[in-house]
Amino acid sequence: MTRYARKNTPHSRESPLAASSIVVPKLPENKRTQKLPHYVVLQETLKEKLLGTGSGNLTSLEKAINDQAAKGYRLHTITTASSGSKGFGGGDRIQATMVFESLR
Repeated sequence: MTRYARKNTPHSRESPLAASSIVVPKLPENKRTQKLPHYVVLQETLKEKLLGTGSGNLTSLEKAINDQAAKGYRLHTITTASSGSKGFGGGDRIQATMVFESLR
């Protein structure tokens, strides 16, 4: 481990940390050169059918997931938020936010 000692300067006040050392752990070589994962975030809006229940465009959600899988990403997290629509031909809207993580 590498130790860094804090120096007292004329402008600093005396503190309990001033006399102690700060220890900075060194990472092993393989951890320092390890690649961090890459993420992609997508949003898909699903509109509920006017009559009946169920979303009319779940296939677009499935296509988005499969497209990212083909590029080497896996679905890490998915969240949804819903809102009502009051206009003519309305139906609820569900917004799905998906986080994909690289597998490579």
